[in-house]
Parts: sequence; C-alpha cells; structure tokens
Amino acid sequence: MKVTIIALFLCITGVQLSHAQAKLPGAASTTTTKDEQELLDLSKTKWTWMADKNVDALTGLFAENCVFVHMGGSWGKTQELNTIKGGFIWYKQAEVYGASVNIFGNTAILLNDIDLLAVVGGNEVVHAFMVTEVYIKENGKWKMGSLTFSTLIRPVKMKTNIAQPAQPQH
Repeated sequence: MKVTIIALFLCITGVQLSHAQAKLPGAASTTTTKDEQELLDLSKTKWTWMADKNVDALTGLFAENCVFVHMGGSWGKTQELNTIKGGFIWYKQAEVYGASVNIFGNTAILLNDIDLLAVVGGNEVVHAFMVTEVYIKENGKWKMGSLTFSTLIRPVKMKTNIAQPAQPQH
C-alpha cells in the first residue's frame, strides 16, 4: 500500500511539473502574450542597435546597474557602451535561430539561440551562443538588467568565410 501511494504521488507530481516547463528557444510554439511579443521585438531591435553601434538608443535600453557577461569578462553599462562606441566589440550580425520569453511579475528572462558575427580586436569571429537577457519593467517600460553570452557546443550554422573556432570540450 505504501509503495502504491508513493508511486501515485510521483505520477501526479510528474504530470504537474510537465505542464510548468519554461519556454525555451526552438520549442514548439505556444501563444505569445502582448508583453512577450513586446520583449521579443525589443530584443530583435537591440541586435540591430548593437550592429549599428547606436549607443544613444542602447543608453535608454540599458538600466543604470545593467551587467554584461562576455567570454572575456564582465562589466557594467558605461564600459559596454564605450566598448560598442569604440568598436572594441562590433556586434556585426546576430542570426537568431530561436527566442523565448518567461515573465515573472515585472522581470522577464529572454533566451536567444544565436550565431554572432563580431569584430573583436580587429578580427572577425563567429560563435554560437545562448544569450540570456534579463529585463525589468520600470514605470511601464522594459529596461535591460543583464546580458550574458554562453558559448554553445553546437556547430555554427551561419554561412561565412571565417574559420570556425574549435568547439569547447565540456
């Protein structure tokens, strides 16, 4: 009897958890709310602003205490804007293969599965990333609180003439 009760409990818990999964890039599409679509559009626009080195628009998007995590380090808003403006990193083209948003009150986590063509230190490079963007809604407007690049071990899909970096071993 005890085993039956435990098995029934685990079965019910498993069914409940299967319906509470986060939205992930590339997952079967579900309906998108107005706020989710607004964030997906904002993220797409942000990639354009970064490619165009539009620091004026990015200044308005990035919260004052925004943090950025790159392969080479992490820093705040001022350094990120100076990095973009000075061309130390030029986010030349982001090819987005999937994006998803999960909203928790006034906080949203957006995931982008991308290949990024960038110019870093004068060299063109392309990497596969899962980019995590955290947004906070302040006074009815979404502001970016964090942008993190996590290297993916999948092959780069973007068609370029750039030699592909060796895939990291995990």
